Amino acid sequence: MSAVTAAAKASGARPRLSPDFFRLWWADGISAIGDGVTIAAAPLLATRLTDDPRLIGAASVAFTAPFVLFGIPAGLLVDRLDLRRTMMWVNLARAGLLAVLAAGILGGWAGLPLLYLCMFLLGTGDVFCRNAAQVLVPRITPKGDLAVANARIMAAQEAGAGFVGPLIGALLFGVAVALPFGLDAVTFLCSAMLLSRIRYRGPATAPTATAGVLSEMLAGARWLWRHSLLRSLALLSCLINLAGSAMLAVLVVHSTEVLHLSPFGYGVMLACQAVGAVLASRFAPVLTDRFGREGALVATAVLIATSELVLATAPSPYAAGVALALFSCGTVTWNVVVVVLRQTLVPTHLLGRANSVYRLIAWGGLPIGAATGGVLAAAAGTPAVFGAGAAAMGVIAVALLLGARRHWIRRIEPDARPATGHDVEDRAKDER
Repeated sequence: MSAVTAAAKASGARPRLSPDFFRLWWADGISAIGDGVTIAAAPLLATRLTDDPRLIGAASVAFTAPFVLFGIPAGLLVDRLDLRRTMMWVNLARAGLLAVLAAGILGGWAGLPLLYLCMFLLGTGDVFCRNAAQVLVPRITPKGDLAVANARIMAAQEAGAGFVGPLIGALLFGVAVALPFGLDAVTFLCSAMLLSRIRYRGPATAPTATAGVLSEMLAGARWLWRHSLLRSLALLSCLINLAGSAMLAVLVVHSTEVLHLSPFGYGVMLACQAVGAVLASRFAPVLTDRFGREGALVATAVLIATSELVLATAPSPYAAGVALALFSCGTVTWNVVVVVLRQTLVPTHLLGRANSVYRLIAWGGLPIGAATGGVLAAAAGTPAVFGAGAAAMGVIAVALLLGARRHWIRRIEPDARPATGHDVEDRAKDER
């Protein structure tokens, strides 16, 4: 451990987060509220247009498909472009897109095709902005504070998208169907204004004239696939996202047909995710320090499996709220661990591209899970979707436990010390 990191840890110094980080944090948090509004309102709008679970789930498929289609090109753009400026323009474009959807609803010409198109384009913007934000964080944050910084970013995203946003979205949907989408447009405008004030400028490296675009895109893929630890985590993340996406895609059907909730009740149920997210943001770095990264990942798999099992076996809105809190706690803790690993192990000039390939693998499970959840719910009911997810996560938890017993993360890292949130600065130096 470096002298600076050791002294900070011994003295209990607070994280040294920059003003630029807090601008990014606020921008993410505000747009996350808008995301939560749309997350609650879009499935409710789909239920107004159809009662087929497959067509309702298709809205989630449309939103997540760009993660597979555009993940690698987005990574190349992140490594080439001015992140601040591009994120700002993407958010302005998303604001205009949501304004069109709201106008379509008011005009009576918004049907499922327009909803699917808007969700697809919103997802396309999300592919770039999420990748860009994760690349931007280590450039405006001291390496020793990455775990805390990422936990705060994820907490803001989950609190906005999982608590404040769904409550507002469900409430506004009951007042006027177009209102939630108009509000989301406003949040993207506010986010763009905050991003414009970040002082960071420029891409990680200037684009070279000799390297082809395809070669540059594949460079990140080759690096990631040769790194056995990150490759394995990407594949596991794909399976986890598949199970979670299937669950979330049919949750609105479960809330109306099984739990008999109103639109506002559905929003309140979604908001329970924020409780788990806030808890995870506070305790994920502590959990990682105490039990190491292997132990933290095992705990996340157990939490997600438990949440799916509760949804499958307890037809109660209160039990569903607890289950969603457990699910969110598990996913945020998982993300804190694996994001810090990527930010510290991947070379800086490849971070955007390697990040995008990781997301392509991990998020490839999202549209597959959403489509599978809709088909399975139509054939066997929503509890069958949750039961299948619980079984899959149980298998993943056992696999992670076996890996933890063999110290599969510590063995592949440069040294044999336990992996903790406070050690990322030293790990990065060792890699260089």
